[in-house]
Amino acid sequence: MDFRDVPPALLLAVAGAALFFGLVQTLRLAWRSARQQRRIARIREQGAAGEARAEALLRELGYTILGRQVAVSYGVQIDGEPMTVGLRADYLVAHGPRRYVAEVKTGRLAPRIDTPATRRQLLEYRLAFDVD
Repeated sequence: MDFRDVPPALLLAVAGAALFFGLVQTLRLAWRSARQQRRIARIREQGAAGEARAEALLRELGYTILGRQVAVSYGVQIDGEPMTVGLRADYLVAHGPRRYVAEVKTGRLAPRIDTPATRRQLLEYRLAFDVD
């Protein structure tokens, strides 16, 4: 079949449909990306607000803030090879002579001690930070 035999109106309709499909796909992907960016921004804002409330509460309860977003690293061996693991805690605090890690949780599941990920995180903090 020769394209010269195809009616110009049909070629124009096919080209228009392809252009329309491409435009719809582009808009759909842009909308999805914008929605995801708004969600991430909302989560970050929620986390920052939660940390501000937690810091005020810690001070109110007599804790001294020793550091915010405190980073440490510790070593492990994987198959006999040394590996360094980095870790960051929301707050390092003291109450009298004792030091603690204060981790702020703002999600629905994260604050629950029966959530395995939360328990593992607390154990990792206990291992990595020199705290009571």
